[in-house]
Amino acid sequence: MNPVIGITRCSKLDDYIESVTRAGGEPLVLEPGDDPRQSLDRVDGLLLSGGPDVDPALYGQTPHPSTVVDRERDQFEVPLSREAVARDVPLFAICRGVQVLNVAAGGTLVQDIPSTIGSELDHRIQEPKHAPAHDVRITPNTLLASTLGLARQLDTCTVNSRHHQAVERVAPSFVVSAVSPDGVVEAIERPESQFCVGVQWHPENFWRTGEFDGLFEAFVRAARQHGALVRPTASHEDHEETKLTKEETNN
Repeated sequence: MNPVIGITRCSKLDDYIESVTRAGGEPLVLEPGDDPRQSLDRVDGLLLSGGPDVDPALYGQTPHPSTVVDRERDQFEVPLSREAVARDVPLFAICRGVQVLNVAAGGTLVQDIPSTIGSELDHRIQEPKHAPAHDVRITPNTLLASTLGLARQLDTCTVNSRHHQAVERVAPSFVVSAVSPDGVVEAIERPESQFCVGVQWHPENFWRTGEFDGLFEAFVRAARQHGALVRPTASHEDHEETKLTKEETNN
């Protein structure tokens, strides 16, 4: 049985589902109204998806005029993230997801890159969604570097970009694993965890061309190992429910 990967619901699920499926995972969409602890009981790995901004009140700031929040998602995903880290559930966070992860663990965010950081790079919406926007520099000897195949002499990769916020103060126990040329944090990870990586770009958009297949495969592999330890007797009914959720999402 493939490991069950919980994906937080967002407005554009298709590429997340396809990327997880191609990497050998069984996607299960998690709803904002779900109970965080019960949600983690059902999965072997957690993928925090993209979406609106995290409420600045959660990290002690007042909202910037450009900040648009989704408090329902925050109320679900922040405790979900904390509980996943506490249980060492393999966690992969993308765009909004890395911001949720950082805030949940005690970090802060840059609320608006254009007005806060003097840069010629435009981190906002790029079209098409898989269009290259800029390079990021990968920190050597990190999990991110190894999953991207950059343990060799390469230390950069090209990414897409659709965000106006980013990690500011990195949460305790996390390290920066990628930055853009203007110094914006593009990825963080938690070395103490089996797999806890967050990236600011959207690797799920590249499933047709495969640039980030290794990242999803490493995540799903960690989820499979985790599930074998904590969910060795997952029921057939759970597997069928997961399949049904996926089918409903695609309809």
